Amino acid sequence: MNISVRVNGSEQVLAITTVNELLRRRGLDPAARGLAVAVNGAVLPRRQWDSARLAAGDEIEIVRPFGGG
Repeated sequence: MNISVRVNGSEQVLAITTVNELLRRRGLDPAARGLAVAVNGAVLPRRQWDSARLAAGDEIEIVRPFGGG
């Protein structure tokens, strides 16, 4: 089943159901240090990434560290 969600400000139609699936689809390791996810403005604890179900219209923000300076 495809759902339409907004990820980091970009509208996307994806066949996913959980935050973990979304992260893996984007090539991110859910176990990576420093990674944070918010769904509809609320930070989602890492322990819920595998069980939290995403729904059509959800707004997801993925924040990850990057090097540089």
